[in-house]
Amino acid sequence: MLITLEDTIRLIEEGKILHIAADGSLLEKLPKGKWIGGTTPYFMSEEGGIFTKDRLFVNEIDYAEDIRIATYGKYNIFQIVEECYDNGLTMLIMPYGSEVAAKYSKEAPEVEELLMHPTIGWIAGADLEAMGSIKVYDGTTCNSYTDKAVVMYIKIPGGKSAMINMVNIFTDDKTDPIIRFNDNDLSVTDCVVNGQKVNFAEYIEKKGIDTKMPLVADYNGSYINTSIKSVENGTVGFYAPVFRNIDYRFATKVDDYSGQFKERIAAMEAKDPVFSCNCILNYMYGNLNGQKIPPFTGPVTFGEVAYQLINQTLVYCEIIG
Repeated sequence: MLITLEDTIRLIEEGKILHIAADGSLLEKLPKGKWIGGTTPYFMSEEGGIFTKDRLFVNEIDYAEDIRIATYGKYNIFQIVEECYDNGLTMLIMPYGSEVAAKYSKEAPEVEELLMHPTIGWIAGADLEAMGSIKVYDGTTCNSYTDKAVVMYIKIPGGKSAMINMVNIFTDDKTDPIIRFNDNDLSVTDCVVNGQKVNFAEYIEKKGIDTKMPLVADYNGSYINTSIKSVENGTVGFYAPVFRNIDYRFATKVDDYSGQFKERIAAMEAKDPVFSCNCILNYMYGNLNGQKIPPFTGPVTFGEVAYQLINQTLVYCEIIG
């Protein structure tokens, strides 16, 4: 729910367990309590997509039996698989462009234990027109960080469990060339296309590829996106890393981005998501400002976490059982 600063403070003072997303000018004014938060001025609300620095998006975590809140840097981020509840949900927020986010994005797919513990979250961001400080917040101390992840471990009652899912409108054309990379990295110069080494930036330019379309990899029938951040000076930058020895293709072009997105949401038949976040690229390319996508509300983010870091998706969690 998108609410005022006064209402948010009231909920904190009542002892509610909260996940909060808002502009940093508002998060700085919150008192200590049972909450974590991250910066963004973009949201999907009950009113539709909205940009605001005057209100906060607040999830009340009323299904928790217990919680713990912790912060981690790049050297110990994967302790999250050791310190979570046996039957729980791990919710994490990381600052965009931070070393901890880069570490997580590159190595999470290789941490097998992550798949045993439902892990969801997002990358905090800022106003695209006036990029300010990007921070995450530990509400128990009211400390903010530009270089750490903040994590809330949520204990779920017995007989119930957390189910994480995503909405992804992209698929690939199996007749397109296979693209491979030599390293796990957030930027590359060269790649291998159908066995031939080429400069990736030149390949994109010569093919006239629309970089609003991400690279996609087929993981046993589930498509994972890697979105293009920049193409300049012979180098291609990504919002999430590409991985070595994975077959990539560019996504098939989507002519009606907004329409396809809404159709895919309807097909998911989500009943009562307790958390969702939506990529800033979906917000922009799908012209979601002012548009509603029920039942999903939440922060618009600079990356989504569904176990690993992904892009151009909507990620959500339901408590089932």
